[in-house]
Amino acid sequence: QVQLVESGGGLVQAGGSLRLSCAASGRIFGINAAGWYRQAPGKQRELVAHISRDGISNYVDSVKGRFTISRDNAKNTVYLQMNSLKPEDTAVYYCNADLQIGPLGKADNYWGQGTQVTVSS
Repeated sequence: QVQLVESGGGLVQAGGSLRLSCAASGRIFGINAAGWYRQAPGKQRELVAHISRDGISNYVDSVKGRFTISRDNAKNTVYLQMNSLKPEDTAVYYCNADLQIGPLGKADNYWGQGTQVTVSS
């Protein structure tokens, strides 16, 4: 079964750091583009960071300079390093990725189950 499994969320004080991991498992041939989204209570899900297959990254303005998205292709894993966390970063964080599920470039889109990040003031 192909799936994305997230880990690394938790409770941290403002100014602290967390690193989220998103590991792809199952019969896959690799990860194309991937992104981290978050959804706070009562708000819409928003794209926080995105990384292309070639490693080019983009961020929402509110996290620029504080968050870093990266990938380890050998481990089929995408990371989100979050520094200088603020209470407004509190949300459920979701991983999303286009996974290569067959030869010749066949791919499909998957979501992780979400991991809670809570930043206390």
